[in-house]
Amino acid sequence: MPKTTLYSRTGEEIGEVELAEELFAAPINTAVLHQVVTAQLAGRHLGTHDTKRRGEVSGGGKKPYRQKGTGRARQGSIRSPQFEGGGVVFGPHPRSYAQRLPRQMKRLALCGALTAKLDDGAIRVVDGFGLTEPKTRDIIGILDALGRSEGRVLIVAPGTDETLILSARNIPGVEVIRADSLNVVALLNADTVVIEQPALSKMEEVYA
Repeated sequence: MPKTTLYSRTGEEIGEVELAEELFAAPINTAVLHQVVTAQLAGRHLGTHDTKRRGEVSGGGKKPYRQKGTGRARQGSIRSPQFEGGGVVFGPHPRSYAQRLPRQMKRLALCGALTAKLDDGAIRVVDGFGLTEPKTRDIIGILDALGRSEGRVLIVAPGTDETLILSARNIPGVEVIRADSLNVVALLNADTVVIEQPALSKMEEVYA
């Protein structure tokens, strides 16, 4: 069973904590990770782009000029695509970009991402933040004591913690997420993953 160091909010090593083997010693399947990331990013695509067909633009209804005798090509409507202000041929229309993936595939990718972060030494487990009121200075001090890098930090909380969210929301590159709402993109984007110890049992309950 994999283990990692348990830190206090001051950055002091206070022991070790056992991690679920299903989450932190899982196979890392690059192809599955890529597919899940692609599907997740596609799901964020709103798909609200729209163009007007020739039947939706204004104007027209009358033949622009007579059929023969002008020396020009015959035209039936100024709403045709070749005219300025005419309809668009094969233009985009509102649609969903969502991709459906099997639950097992998404779970495999998530466990693989957690394992990769542990192998890279990017996981920090803290016994608790101990915040009594929202203070950005306090959470910055805790993250610095835990040895965060200059990049992005993902904080995994056991549940909705308004004090933690308010304290961290003004820090660039820091994101707070619930243990039952983990996703592959957030994990892979983070340079450091800080997990509150109570969140480990919640993660094991939901994903293992």
